[in-house]
Amino acid sequence: MSVVSITREGEIAVVTIDNPPVNALSQALRQGLWDAVASLDADPQVRAVVLVCAGRTFIAGADVTEFGKPPQAPHLPDLVDRIEGAQKPWVAAIHGSALGGGFEVAMGCRFRVAVEGASVGLPEVSLGIVPGASGAVRTPRLAGVEAAVELVTSGKPVKAAKALSLGLVDAVFADDLQAHALAFARDALTRDLPPPVSVRSVTAPDPGFWDEKRKAVAKAAKGAEAPLRALDCLRKASEAPFAEALAHERQTFLDLRGSDQAAALRHVFFAERAAPRPAHLTGVDPLPLRSAGVIGGGTMGAGIAATLRDAGIPVTLIERDDEALKRGMATLRAIFEGAVKRGKLTEAQAQDRMAGVTATTDYAALSDADLVIEAVFEEIGVKRAVFYQLAAACRPDAVLATNTSYLDPRLIAEGLPNPGRFIGLHFFSPANVMRLLEIVPVPETSDRTLATGFALGRMLNKIPVQSGICEGFIGNRILKRYRTSAEALVRKGIAIADIDAAMRDYGLAMGPFEAQDLGGLDIAYLQREGARAAGQDVPETLGDVLVRAGRKGQKTGGGWYDYAPGDRKPQPSATVADLLAERISTRAAMDRDAIARHLVAEMAAEGQAILDEGIAAKASDIDLVEIHGYGFPRWRGGPMWATGHRG
Repeated sequence: MSVVSITREGEIAVVTIDNPPVNALSQALRQGLWDAVASLDADPQVRAVVLVCAGRTFIAGADVTEFGKPPQAPHLPDLVDRIEGAQKPWVAAIHGSALGGGFEVAMGCRFRVAVEGASVGLPEVSLGIVPGASGAVRTPRLAGVEAAVELVTSGKPVKAAKALSLGLVDAVFADDLQAHALAFARDALTRDLPPPVSVRSVTAPDPGFWDEKRKAVAKAAKGAEAPLRALDCLRKASEAPFAEALAHERQTFLDLRGSDQAAALRHVFFAERAAPRPAHLTGVDPLPLRSAGVIGGGTMGAGIAATLRDAGIPVTLIERDDEALKRGMATLRAIFEGAVKRGKLTEAQAQDRMAGVTATTDYAALSDADLVIEAVFEEIGVKRAVFYQLAAACRPDAVLATNTSYLDPRLIAEGLPNPGRFIGLHFFSPANVMRLLEIVPVPETSDRTLATGFALGRMLNKIPVQSGICEGFIGNRILKRYRTSAEALVRKGIAIADIDAAMRDYGLAMGPFEAQDLGGLDIAYLQREGARAAGQDVPETLGDVLVRAGRKGQKTGGGWYDYAPGDRKPQPSATVADLLAERISTRAAMDRDAIARHLVAEMAAEGQAILDEGIAAKASDIDLVEIHGYGFPRWRGGPMWATGHRG
C-alpha cells in the first residue's frame, strides 16, 4: 500500500499521507510527495491541493530508522522547494504535531491550517542539529525574527492558537479539519494568493538584538552547541538572500549531524523512546488506572497528587489528622496556583484539578482505588503502619506502592496480603516537575503490577526506569558516590568553589556542594546517623562536621558556603575552612576540566557496578536516571555514554 494517496473533491485534490505510526518522512514518503506534485500539476482539473495525514498526527518529523544512514533522494530541502514551487497552491491541514521536517513541509505549502489542539515546532536542537530543510530560513519570513528565535533555538513546539497569533498558520478550526481545509482552499482561490514563503521579506534587527539573544541562548543552552548555531542560521536568514541563507543552514545541519553532541543526543532520544515500554513486559497488560490514593500531603505527596491530577486521574489524599490534611491541601493548591501564574494552567483548569481531589483522614475512602501511593516520613515503622491500614481498606487487587528513596521496599511490604500487587514508585522532587520515575519491584511483584507501574509512567509523561533493590536504588546510589568523591577532592586540597565551578562548566546547573546547600545537608546526615544507630560502620564525612556545627545549608544561613540574609548567592566560608582544616591533608592542583572528568568517571564507575550487580538492565537506563533525576547535561549523553560505558 502506498504511503501517499490522492483523491479529488471537485477542483481540489486531497493528498493523504498514511505512514504509521507518526507519518515520519521516510524515503518512500518523500518520493510519494515528490511524485504527487508532478501528477497534480499535470492535471488541468485540479486548482488546489489539501495535504492531510491519516492517523493521530500530521508529519511528526524525520524517520528515526534512517538516522545515521546515507541520505537518499529526494532530499527534504528539495521536496520542500518542489511543493512551494508547485503550479497549484498546497494547503497543509495539521492535526496532532507538525514537527521538524513535518513543519518544514508545511511551510513549503502556500497555506497552513490546523485543528485546535495541534502543535507545530522545530525541535532539531534537542537532537544536536539545526533545521536542515529551511526551518530556520522560512520561519522568520512567516513569524518575524523574534518569534523565530524562540521557536528554533528552544526547540519547543507551540499550540495552534499561539501559532495562529504568530503567523505560522493561517487558520484554526475546532473540528472536521479536512472539510474546513477544503472550504479554506476554495475560498483562497477566489482571492489573490500570498507570495511563497521563500520570497517574503524579513526585517533584520539591529546588531544589539543578536548580542542580547546570544547571551540568553548561551545561558539556556548550558554548553549545548546547536542552539547557538541555530541562532547564527536565523541571523543569516534575516540578513542574506534566501538561497544564501538556505545554503548556510544546510551546511550547518551537515556539520552538526556528525558531531559528538548530536550522537549523544540521539542516544538519549532512543533511550527515552524505549523506556516507557521495556521489552521484557511485551504482551503483559497493565491493570486499569481510573482512580488513585496518595498517603501523605507533604511536599512529595502533594507533588505526586498534582501530577496524577494533571493526567486526569481522580485522587484521594489521606493525612493523619485534620491539621495535616489542611496543610497538604494548601500545598497542593499552591502548586496549581503557581502553574496559573506561569501561564501553564488557566484558573478554570486549576479549579478542575482541585475539584478532583478528595481530602480525608479515613482510609476507608480508598476502598475502590486502583492505585495507592504512600509518601510519608522516611521511617520504616511509619511506612509499615500505613501499609497495615491499606491492607485492610483497599481492594485485594489494588496496586500498593511506596515512594521510598532509601529504605528497602521488601521490609516495608513484609506481611502484606497479596504481595504481588506491591511495588516501589520512586518519584523525584518536585514530583509534578521532575520526569524521572524509578520503578522498583520486590521479588513478589507480579509482572502485571510491574507493567502497571510503567503504564502509570506513560500516563504521567514520566521517564520510567526499572531498578533493583539496593541502598539508594540507581540514582541516589550514584549521587552518594559523586558526593563522596567530591569530598575526597576537598580532602586533597581542591577548593570547594572550584569543584562546583567545574561541574557547572561541564553543564550541570549546580555543583555538588551548592546542591547540598540548597537541599539541606541534614537530610543525608540523618540517613547516615540512622545507619550508624543500626550498627553499620559509616565513616565520618565532611558534611557531618558541618551539620554538627549547625551548618545545614541555605536554611541556616550556611552550609558549605555562607549566605547573606535573603541572598541565595554562595560565598566562600572562612568558618568552613577552619572546621575542615585538620581534615585536609594536601594541597593538590587540578584544572576544572580534570575535576569534572574525574567526578563523571566516578559516577560511571558506580553505574558499572550497578550494571554488574543487575540493579540496572542497561547503561542507557543509568544515563536516563542521571539526566532526568539529577540534571546531567543531555548533550553529553549521561555519565555512561560520556565515559564510553555504552553496553
